[in-house]
Amino acid sequence: MSQTITVTGMILSALPIGEYDKRVVILSRERGKISAFARGARRPNSMLVGTTGPFLFGTFTLYEGRSSYTLQQAEIQNYFGELRTDIEAVTYGFYFLEFAEYCTRENNDETEILKLLYQTMRIVVKRSISLPLIRCIFELKMICLEGEAPQAFACAGCGRTEELSRFSASRGGMLCPDCAGQAADVLPFGQSALYALQFIEGTPVEKLYTFTVSDDVLAQLKKAAKRCVDVYIGHTFRSLEMLEMI
Repeated sequence: MSQTITVTGMILSALPIGEYDKRVVILSRERGKISAFARGARRPNSMLVGTTGPFLFGTFTLYEGRSSYTLQQAEIQNYFGELRTDIEAVTYGFYFLEFAEYCTRENNDETEILKLLYQTMRIVVKRSISLPLIRCIFELKMICLEGEAPQAFACAGCGRTEELSRFSASRGGMLCPDCAGQAADVLPFGQSALYALQFIEGTPVEKLYTFTVSDDVLAQLKKAAKRCVDVYIGHTFRSLEMLEMI
């Protein structure tokens, strides 16, 4: 039966449809990822003008039909407008939105991913840590929330907890010297990088972006995150092409 529902979430993408309409994708707390038509949203006098763009976080009133949703009203709590004046920040932001859109599903509990996305946008605006580190943290935490967390507290090969000095995404995470020879994609991984990986995996989203690392540790995390995205996500993101140019 058709009904009106209200959800809290963030707009992941918005595409023009026809002459005046839009199709928006919302990551919501209540219904997971939702696609909705915003009829007339591109008309200058529409009440939806300015409330149907990417990054916007708020509450959305939707008419739930048999096979689709129609956006009726939006109350925006955070526009993240600062992103739009910083080409580097907005490029990272679009990558995070695209990543989340690819990984989330309708009628799935995506509360933690929504929290991660919101906190990530806040820290991108704040810039208290570097954008490349934010990207590493986001990618690794997203993979954890997807249930594919690489082993960070014991050897993925034999289970020992000492001498974890190598990383292999294909083998499932950290490796000891004895098991490292069995992995084709093994990466050297120092103690500080290991601590950072353990912190990312074990820390709640709200406290995630509270550390910084040296350039050497960041380089190790970047390589590990890239391997994990290739192995566990296996998708080419359009926004990543532009991001790699920065």
